Amino acid sequence: MTNSGSRTTENNPHPELPYFQELLDRTDWASLATPYGTGESLPTALTRLLDLDPAVREAAATDSLDKVTHQNSIYEATVPVALYVAAILNHPATAAGEHTHKADLRQLRHPTRETLLDWLGNTAYDADDETVAIGKQHVDEGFLDACRDMRAFRDLRPVIYTAVRPFLTDDNAKVRDAALVAAIPLTEHHALTRHRNELADHAHRLLSTSTDRYKRDRTLDALNAWGHNTSTLENANDIAARELRTRMEDHDSWWASNGTGGYAEDPPF
Repeated sequence: MTNSGSRTTENNPHPELPYFQELLDRTDWASLATPYGTGESLPTALTRLLDLDPAVREAAATDSLDKVTHQNSIYEATVPVALYVAAILNHPATAAGEHTHKADLRQLRHPTRETLLDWLGNTAYDADDETVAIGKQHVDEGFLDACRDMRAFRDLRPVIYTAVRPFLTDDNAKVRDAALVAAIPLTEHHALTRHRNELADHAHRLLSTSTDRYKRDRTLDALNAWGHNTSTLENANDIAARELRTRMEDHDSWWASNGTGGYAEDPPF
């Protein structure tokens, strides 16, 4: 990891976050495990996330973010990468060159901040309370003690949230929606539950404007978990998706509990 201190600068308005360049320079990336080896190549890829060319940033996201997550698992390198991503969210370079006059390119390419927020949200879901509960069922109560990298990420949720929160009101709708979906699992941390009322307001806005199936499902699930009535917020597609998911979960539950795999007799017959 890193021993870099925190300081407020123009590009780092969150003093609780490490300054991104110090984090990059002081982390021993080559010693950190990834799904594919070590993080030796990460500094170069992470630096390119601040390139002024959005196409370069898009490729850099694949070369860095995809290299530290695999099959919903948190690795050693995932944690400093998450801090770095949070620290550069507000950097002007992450939005440079995205207001092109070529409408076709603008539609095909996701805003860099949306990509970064999506990754933070997906990583937060990989370390959420449901994941921990499942781990405890299959291992034991010491699951988080054995998964130190996941625990480290969970401890950093308040810090990451400070970087995500400003984008809940971003001018770009895609960025706003990505920020909301990223913020939802972060607020499972006991220090952040008080922010859920604020997120609920943003959730109503997303559900009134977005057609993104994944983001709508995450938002509706959160509101239901927080005790909100979502019946007036669901559209026909939401209801159909919810019913399909329920049927699939019921089928998976039945299949898992049926020792014969669905046959009347134990195979072979």
